[in-house]
Amino acid sequence: MPHPVTPPSQDPTMVSNEAPPPPSQETISDLLNTIFTAKTSAASIDACYGLCEIILSSVGVAGLNEYGIIAEIKKAAADKKSGLRRESSQNLLGAVFERFLPRQPVSEVVLLLQDGGLVGCALDALSDKGAVVREAAQYGLDAAFGILSAEALVAGLLPALTEYLSKKTGKWQGTVGAYKLLQKMADKAQISIGGTKEEALEKDILREAMGAKLAGLIPVVENGMHDLKAEVEKQAVHTMNSLTTLLSNDDVAPRIPLLIDTMQHPSSQTLQKAIHALSQTTFVAIVTSPVLALLTPFLERSLNNPTTAQEVLRQTVVIVENLTKLVHDPIEARTFLPKLIPGVKSVCDRASLPEVREIAERALATMEKAMGDDKDVVARTAGDDVAKILDEEIKANGGLAGSLDLWKQARPYISDMVAIDVNYRFVDRISGRFAPYIKSFVKDTEAPQKIADTIQQHYVDEDHRRYGVPEKEDDGEVEIVNADFSLAYGGMLLLSHTNLRLLKGHRYGLCGRNGAGKSTLMRSIANGKLEGFPPQDVLRTCYVEHNQGEDADISILEFVAKDPEIATQGRERISEVLAEFGFTAGPEGRQAERVGSLSGGWKMKLALARAMLQRADVLLLDEPTNHLDVANIAWLENYLKSHPDITSLIVSHDSGFLDNVTTDIYHYEPNKKLACYKGNLANFVKIRPEAKSYYTLSASTVQFKFPPPGILTGVKSQTRAIIRMSNVSYAYPGATKPSLQEVSCQLSLSSRVAIIGPNGAGKSTLIKLLTGETIPTTGKVEKHPNLRIGYIKQHALEHVEMHLEKTPNQYLQWRYQHGDDREVHMKQTRVLSDADRAQMDKWVDLKDGKSPRQIESLVGRSKYKKTFQYEVKWRGLLPKNNTMISRETLAELGFDKLVQEFDDHEASREGLGYRELQPKVISKHFEDLGLDPEIANHNEIGSLSGGQKVKVVIAGAMWNNPHLLVLDEPTNFLDRDSLGGLAVAIRDFKGGVILISHNEEFVGALCSEQWHVRDGRVALRGNTAVSLDRFEDSRPSSGVNSTAASSVVSSAVNSGIEDNSDMKFKARKKKKMTKKELKEREVRRRLRHIEWLNSPKGTPHPPDTDDEDN
Repeated sequence: MPHPVTPPSQDPTMVSNEAPPPPSQETISDLLNTIFTAKTSAASIDACYGLCEIILSSVGVAGLNEYGIIAEIKKAAADKKSGLRRESSQNLLGAVFERFLPRQPVSEVVLLLQDGGLVGCALDALSDKGAVVREAAQYGLDAAFGILSAEALVAGLLPALTEYLSKKTGKWQGTVGAYKLLQKMADKAQISIGGTKEEALEKDILREAMGAKLAGLIPVVENGMHDLKAEVEKQAVHTMNSLTTLLSNDDVAPRIPLLIDTMQHPSSQTLQKAIHALSQTTFVAIVTSPVLALLTPFLERSLNNPTTAQEVLRQTVVIVENLTKLVHDPIEARTFLPKLIPGVKSVCDRASLPEVREIAERALATMEKAMGDDKDVVARTAGDDVAKILDEEIKANGGLAGSLDLWKQARPYISDMVAIDVNYRFVDRISGRFAPYIKSFVKDTEAPQKIADTIQQHYVDEDHRRYGVPEKEDDGEVEIVNADFSLAYGGMLLLSHTNLRLLKGHRYGLCGRNGAGKSTLMRSIANGKLEGFPPQDVLRTCYVEHNQGEDADISILEFVAKDPEIATQGRERISEVLAEFGFTAGPEGRQAERVGSLSGGWKMKLALARAMLQRADVLLLDEPTNHLDVANIAWLENYLKSHPDITSLIVSHDSGFLDNVTTDIYHYEPNKKLACYKGNLANFVKIRPEAKSYYTLSASTVQFKFPPPGILTGVKSQTRAIIRMSNVSYAYPGATKPSLQEVSCQLSLSSRVAIIGPNGAGKSTLIKLLTGETIPTTGKVEKHPNLRIGYIKQHALEHVEMHLEKTPNQYLQWRYQHGDDREVHMKQTRVLSDADRAQMDKWVDLKDGKSPRQIESLVGRSKYKKTFQYEVKWRGLLPKNNTMISRETLAELGFDKLVQEFDDHEASREGLGYRELQPKVISKHFEDLGLDPEIANHNEIGSLSGGQKVKVVIAGAMWNNPHLLVLDEPTNFLDRDSLGGLAVAIRDFKGGVILISHNEEFVGALCSEQWHVRDGRVALRGNTAVSLDRFEDSRPSSGVNSTAASSVVSSAVNSGIEDNSDMKFKARKKKKMTKKELKEREVRRRLRHIEWLNSPKGTPHPPDTDDEDN
């Protein structure tokens, strides 16, 4: 048991020529006798520390063996008759760990590895019946663990623990203790916030080196999970949970609980569940050795089990192929994939389904490619390689001295630790870390540092040869920020012990997936909460984001001038700067307009103007091109490039903008670090080819699956108009002139329309008129009575901003819980005004001989000739008095809104008829639209990133299977991967699509028709070429001239014949067949049936229809 006040440890001590003479054997024997016969623990501990000091100050670590101290510890620890001796042996062991390890690092060889080391001795003592013995043993283990470096833990303690656990003779308490130490090592390696830079470095080394050992550790721990002793099983499960944190792979992390359960309860059923779960995983992160170590045993079992079903085999080979594509290191591929190749070959040869064999052959080719040629392989440095260099340097510096037997054991140990730092690229640690290990074996006191420096320089040069020479510090550049920090949001760690370095005048692009923490990082900088970032009084930063909205009723000039930091410049200067940004001065100019009247693009320009007036040193631009048209984006690019005194940190999903503007790219790496790459986005992609998705529209990473739109009654053609605007004009309240004038247009199920125009031209207003968000001043908007519209607003987050406390799953349940879409009822065309309420109180006389009555509600609808008739419930009368009234009659009486509300309810009910509003089904719907089910079910909307919130909005709009998808700036907030998934989903969608976007790449790849809005007028242009080559999955022969059906080309439904008529939808009337035609049809059917009977087994029966021609 430790002394109440442990004597302070001293600086590392080495044996030198000035060391006192070695003590006699008699002196050491007397001290050992005192230790083992002391009447109190305190006296025994004091004697232990005294013995350690004598040995350390004279002969050093060699004395532990020379004086028989280690042998005496082992002998006393095994003394079953004397609890006092067993306790004293653990006290002495704890003192040796505590004193020798920090002051003579080479003692790690003796204490951990020589003759099995002393770790097993301490672990065995954990099963002692005496509590004091157990406490003393635990103290010694904890002391050793706390002193050892990351390299020593992996090269010394880890082998000692695995050797102990491999023995079947140990007590169960010792086994539990060993598993606890393994768990402690894994927990120490976990990424966390806080601590020093050196502690973070230790974690990184331990995580990398221990992760590489997982292939050997997992079977050892898995054995414990099947132990008959409940305590061992429980601790082994805890240890396995900790070991899996070494993976650092977001794709596999959600599946880990299921995988561990499969290990604990192995069976064909649990294995099948695990394989199925993995097959449903979209793998996008780089696959490293720890991931392969965890998954390979499951895949191997599935492939080699002769009873595995064909579907499970198919899923297994798909997983193997997807994982292999993401293995970037051929060394890791060669370590694990050979275990899977025989199983995959077996599937190629013996699988019964051709599809499975084909997938297996494809997986096999991918595996062979991943293992690479020798020229592609960066070889690992082995301990033997280091040992050869170490021998040469020691020989060059005077040769060996000291104990040669100890050197034989220390040499491979030191070499293995150096190899760890070399292989994981921590070569800068070699010199300072390993010189103390060599001091006991050379004569010259300066030689150890020379040897360590030479070895470090050798491997620094080797690292440069393998991976390239790091770019030199920028000569003549002014460094304005050099911050080391960690960043978290809620309970989620985003960045761990990373560095951000900014140079004056540089423009940095910040790249990473949605949810990586880009906006969080910029807000932390703007709020002065980022550790190490200069404060505002030293370095002025300004955060320009996409959200606007406060003070909507005051003028633009007043809005800017009310900022106290800007007001000191005077209104004249403020007006000049606003004019530079396009805000004209004067009573009739834009500066006099209300902030709330600005479009999204002008609001962003206003935010940029405020930033310029604040004279920021660093501009933090969060999606600056959102809502900006092409001309304004070009203006912003020129502005940023023409101000070399301003440093910019930019988050944008516009790859063209980043290419034109950025000088450097900061990228969120998988290990929760920021890495800086010189050059623009194109140069970054050359270095990191997996970032190609920033240039192409691809669904390979994020897939959106839109539900089919369903059938519209009476619409038999994809080009038939389903919604139409006729001579529509609209003016905002108080506006001097209308925003839109005399607009006529229509859409069909095949429409792919882009609305193009400058900021403020009225594009969003046109969309709102089409969808019923806004009521036209003049003209009319007609639509199919059963038409369902999925609408996503320009400021998409408006859809969910009132539900930030709900999870996405709860939001969707709330929105559709009454059988229709609640958000439809919030439209202006559905909200009852005072005039509408007065209309409901109006007495209606149908001239049917009955007295006038008041309409209470509509309760039903049925087909009537070429239109609909509605069942009217009269106020104060029983249902038996309900009356059927035609749509036209109700419209003439002024009940348009009532009819439209009932049509919307029926359309929504029809769309939701195929939907179950259950959490499990909703979760799958979110997964189809790119949002992780874990986030959809458990994270509040308020805690999601902008891109994740947009996915929630899209999922809400698509829940009722809409026929027409209306997207106002859909590219805002989405990263490149999500943008690619959305583009492919829109391309494959069977309904109509109309969208507003300034993203030319997105529009050019999807829209065959463009509506140009300018000066209140809409010009329709159809048959525009679609650039299919912008999709990653397009064939080379696709070209760029593919067109879709236009909404304005001449046809039966959009020609002048129907322009002024009401929209009528009727089913095609079936022509009655003559007796002769009926007889001929029967003959054809009989012959076809006979032919089918004579066909090979499995041939599908040909359908019998009334539309057949023969």
